[in-house]
Amino acid sequence: MIYIGRIVMVAASVVLTLIHLLIFKERVEKELVDFIVVTSLAYLLGWKYDLVKLEGKRREESAESYRQLVELLPEAVFIHEGETVLYVNKAGEGLLAASGKKELIGKSIYAFIKSDDQKLSIQHIEQIYKEKTPVMNTEKELTCLDGRVMPCGVSSLFMTFQGKKAVLSIVKDLTSQKAQTAQLVQKSEKLALVGQLAAGIAHEIRNPLTSIKGFLQLSRMQGEHRDDYYEIMMTELDRINLIVSELLGVSKPVDVVYKKQAVTAILEDVVALIQSQASMENVRINLEIEPDLPPLYCEENQLKQVFLNVLKNAIEAMPAGGVISVEMRRRSRFITIRVIDEGVGIPAEHIPKLGEPFYTTKENGTGLGLMTCMKIIESHGGELNISSEAEKGTTIEIQLPIT
Repeated sequence: MIYIGRIVMVAASVVLTLIHLLIFKERVEKELVDFIVVTSLAYLLGWKYDLVKLEGKRREESAESYRQLVELLPEAVFIHEGETVLYVNKAGEGLLAASGKKELIGKSIYAFIKSDDQKLSIQHIEQIYKEKTPVMNTEKELTCLDGRVMPCGVSSLFMTFQGKKAVLSIVKDLTSQKAQTAQLVQKSEKLALVGQLAAGIAHEIRNPLTSIKGFLQLSRMQGEHRDDYYEIMMTELDRINLIVSELLGVSKPVDVVYKKQAVTAILEDVVALIQSQASMENVRINLEIEPDLPPLYCEENQLKQVFLNVLKNAIEAMPAGGVISVEMRRRSRFITIRVIDEGVGIPAEHIPKLGEPFYTTKENGTGLGLMTCMKIIESHGGELNISSEAEKGTTIEIQLPIT
């Protein structure tokens, strides 16, 4: 409890009364009544002063408690007048990789917000000042002092800070949350792919098994051994073996190491390798490579697998022979490889489904080869596009990023 005001006021009243008695020589009885009245009033004034002082002290203690609480919060807190930072807590310093508050206080908050999100941030701050209503859980990307770009969730509200109209913003790092979401999405995609593969496997293997079972039953009922039955059953068993082999190729885990390599040499090796098969099928391969193409970060064996698969498909698409044009050129930030055949082509309605497991336009295909090629190019940060016209040919375009 504070008594300073009352002590000072009563003491002042006593001193003034004594001075009055000594100077004016008034009667003590009369002066005593005045003393009691004045002292009572002085006590009341002092009591009021002490109450105000106590309330001020409590407010200061409360404000200090709140300041310490905010300072120790695990979430980053920024207080800014317009765009100028007035206060930031410890978590805010850590979030933006600052070594101290001096690096942040007085700076513009827009210096830490990516340019794409600045317009929206300005609108939010104007709305808070105008309507005095909070803006909750907006997502923005912040640029830290160490150069990192961080996805963050921001909630802001109006407040008065040190006598100024300001905005308090609570900022939460969403990096781990985004990573968890991406993992969940990836896991769900894998589960969906597993389900799709399982359905395709059941369908693809059931057909040859049904044929084998039927011919075995016929052979047993007729009580005779027919070579044509056995030949068909062996063909169907080979078909099952092919499906299982390609599935193992898709599912087998591979340690991929990307190295800086010349893709031109990889493509030339593949063309040389498949040239003999093309000649047997009366197919000529014309290779045209732009000079001085930059090397790429890639996995050599995976790209060879893609080029071999694409060229093999092009040869098989031309049973009567023809010409395959293979072009490699630089386009802006990409190296583009185009394989153009003169084959039977693919109907337009089938193109969107290409790359799905077990979807194929070939009589003896499984669809797993093209699916694997698309996954490899995607893992290299590139794209594989297919355009075709029935009876005129097909163009496969592969784009691989230079950086």
